[in-house]
Amino acid sequence: MVESVFPKRTSIGRRRFVTGAAALSCGAAISPALARKAATESTLSAELPEPASSFLLNVEKIPVRVGKQHAKGVGINGSVPAPTLRWREGDTVEIQVRNHLHEDTSIHWHGIRLPADMDGVPGLSFAGIPAGETFTYRFPVRQSGTYWYHSHSGGQEQAGLYGALVIDPAGRPAYTTDRDYVVLLSDWTDADPMDIVSNLKFDGDYYNFRQRTVGTFLHDIRKDGLMASVRDRLAWGGMNMAPTDISDVSGIIYTYLMNGRSPEKGWTGLFRPGERIRLRFINAASMTLFDVRIPGLTMQVVSADGNDVEPVPVDEFRIAPAETYDVIVQPTTDEPYTIFVQSEDRTGYARGTLTTREGVLGPIPPMDPRPLRTMADMGMGDMKGMPMTGEHKNDPMAGMDMSSHEKAASESRPVEQDAAVHHHAAMHDMDMNDMPGMDMGDMDMPGMSMHHAMAHEDSQKRQDRVSAMAPPETRPVPLKTGVEVQSLAPQPHNRLGEAGDGLDGNGRRCLRYTDLRALKRGTDPREPSREIVLHLTGNMERFIWGFNGKKFSEAEPISLAVGERVRFVMINDTMMEHPIHLHGFWSELENGQGAFQPYKHTVNVKPGERLSYLVTADAPGLWAYHCHLLYHMDTGMFRTVVVS
Repeated sequence: MVESVFPKRTSIGRRRFVTGAAALSCGAAISPALARKAATESTLSAELPEPASSFLLNVEKIPVRVGKQHAKGVGINGSVPAPTLRWREGDTVEIQVRNHLHEDTSIHWHGIRLPADMDGVPGLSFAGIPAGETFTYRFPVRQSGTYWYHSHSGGQEQAGLYGALVIDPAGRPAYTTDRDYVVLLSDWTDADPMDIVSNLKFDGDYYNFRQRTVGTFLHDIRKDGLMASVRDRLAWGGMNMAPTDISDVSGIIYTYLMNGRSPEKGWTGLFRPGERIRLRFINAASMTLFDVRIPGLTMQVVSADGNDVEPVPVDEFRIAPAETYDVIVQPTTDEPYTIFVQSEDRTGYARGTLTTREGVLGPIPPMDPRPLRTMADMGMGDMKGMPMTGEHKNDPMAGMDMSSHEKAASESRPVEQDAAVHHHAAMHDMDMNDMPGMDMGDMDMPGMSMHHAMAHEDSQKRQDRVSAMAPPETRPVPLKTGVEVQSLAPQPHNRLGEAGDGLDGNGRRCLRYTDLRALKRGTDPREPSREIVLHLTGNMERFIWGFNGKKFSEAEPISLAVGERVRFVMINDTMMEHPIHLHGFWSELENGQGAFQPYKHTVNVKPGERLSYLVTADAPGLWAYHCHLLYHMDTGMFRTVVVS
């Protein structure tokens, strides 16, 4: 793994991207190539193939048509997206991957528990698959559920090298259905990934064409009043940030696809009224979080990241890149139902239709209003509901509107209090009184003043004691703002009980992480022996991302002992979501569900959020650990975890 995995190219101009937005109006279509017979069914149909244990996958260039533009994607066996693979729990699978490209390639089996040398990360777990050569993956299947696979080489994932993976359980499934469909979501662009990175480094807002204007300022005045609106604008200006920064790459160059189909064409799944239908949602997008709903139908969420959970009835859920959710729906009439999938920044959508008749498309609902970031997304807590005086002024959790699950989660992690101390100390160099519009004269808010966190000598002594006793990777990091750290969240807090910006308060039942309760007890009841605190840091202006203020090329590996039980604490100092993926292991999310906390392979960390999860290091080797936003990973948010 090198600092940038994309090959160097001459960057192309902004005009090409702007004119490319015209493709959004006519949609995109992925044309299947007929040059080679597929070994499995194409994911374009979203129908499951028969289970198998032996596969031959040919990685090759595939013709792609976006609107009227023709391009080349990277696919498998003549298909973009790649074919759906179906395995059985308990089998040993063998997958031969032949590389027909003129560059190295790889396949990573996302969320699959396997030996490190089968994980598929070039330069880390294996050497990669050179052009013209074949590599055989062989490993036992120890789990079931909905997963996916994708390239870990350069920009091949963005170019189409991703596919669905479904594993049948060894015994009877927890939930039975009449029909079973994969719903594979992705973002397509004909732009070269290296050009996208180059443009983002030139201007972090390069693809953000929805900045606030005089018109929106007048609207805010009518809604919130003049002084509140002025203070809000001055606060954001003082931080040199914008509340419209929802997605780094938007619908200005992306077309959002469902099973390879554009919004214009859509994907169709057939049903008979009264049938129970399982929809296996997979977010294979490189940079896009999606909000999913089916107007007129309740979705029962029954699985998260391949693991069964107790049914959660919802109208809508957010799915971050690399996450998977299984839902069950049961239409009772023969009307068409639209599967409507908006990008988080509301710059585009994908869609499909559940219908009783071929050729029928469901109605397209109006797009929701675009969300805006708030001070809570900057890690400043709930500014309106937080008391600043009296007995609560020294309680960082005071005034926060947490659900009972969130409170249980915060109360169940006393070890984290030591880690919290150093984070307040990290704010020593960040004096909020220098921010225009942020008058802190009467506010005694924990962590927001350079004086408050260090006010009590016992806190400093406690920090020094923790630092001296902790292993190197767990010691507090004296983070300061600078080239690689644009901001530090003064008061990161538990947001597991929130659905996310644009979802909370929209009038629909939206899934929250606190809703997820595993069907089975966790397999390792031990308390963690230590905790590893990682700040998610970055600089939007320079488009640099990392952990603890360091990008990959500057960071040491994280060392774990075989069999060790540890707690990872994530503190998001940025105003962007980060879906964090640890290869090779389950991440047991501490969401207040006790022994039934959900196992996930990808955990989405909201802006300004502090959360934790438990990991049992039961597989030796070198493992990748990174943000699953492709361009965040490429520009530094990547670490190596060494288990020995």
